[in-house]
Amino acid sequence: MKIGNNRLLRGSVLAGVAGVLLLAGCQREAETPAPVADAAPAVDASATGEAPAAEAPLDLRDVIENNEREVVGISYPAGIDRYPGLARALQDYATKARSELQQALDGLGNDKPTMPYELSLSFEKVLETPQLVVVSADGSRYTGGAHGEPLVARFVWLPEQQQMLSADKLVTDSKGWKAISDFVADQLRERVATRLSGEDMEPAELQESLRNASRMIADGTGPQPDNFSQFQPLTDDKGQITALRFVFPPYQVGPYSDGTQTADVPAAVLLPHVAKDYVELFARG
Repeated sequence: MKIGNNRLLRGSVLAGVAGVLLLAGCQREAETPAPVADAAPAVDASATGEAPAAEAPLDLRDVIENNEREVVGISYPAGIDRYPGLARALQDYATKARSELQQALDGLGNDKPTMPYELSLSFEKVLETPQLVVVSADGSRYTGGAHGEPLVARFVWLPEQQQMLSADKLVTDSKGWKAISDFVADQLRERVATRLSGEDMEPAELQESLRNASRMIADGTGPQPDNFSQFQPLTDDKGQITALRFVFPPYQVGPYSDGTQTADVPAAVLLPHVAKDYVELFARG
């Protein structure tokens, strides 16, 4: 959790492609339903007199298991336990993925799967500065069918604040998410237009493919923080953020065959909308 220029002819095709994508994107945006109201807040355990559940002990040992029913491989980056809050978030993610694999196995009863069910999950530390620690999680879970379910996540830890940086905290206003949504959707549409225009397709087939691609992009990049929850900062030599790379797992903005996709949004686009508590993390000028 991966095409060439034919001068004047390609340029005219791309121009037509861009027009179709922009029109489809605008039409899709007009059809976007109003957001559903948030669910009622959870009840505070302290208010009910109930003691909070005890946290599981922190244990980030790599896992390798192989038998006739399941194959499991989970790996963690060395030294990540120096950030206990981050380490626990990684453990929780892995535990949830493992639990869902076990639920699928339990559903078989005494039957044996035709192929072993599989969980493959690798955590990698992709950035470590005094201000930011970023870990990627990539893998898949197979519980039958044609292919596995992609597992794609990014964890952005702020050591000085001892907290995770999430999309909804980073940008808190709808205007900001609209700006990010537009920038990312344009980038993804241009990319798919370039790719499709280089394939040998009849005009009608090309137009239909473009409409379908634009529809998926519009659905997956609507201006809500949940659509941009997976991201990782890109930094300069001073450790300041120059851009955010938003990560989209298969199916979110394209078919499974397109794999995991990314889109980079520069600090200049983000800064007018970043919450004041995080502005100092970004490069300016």
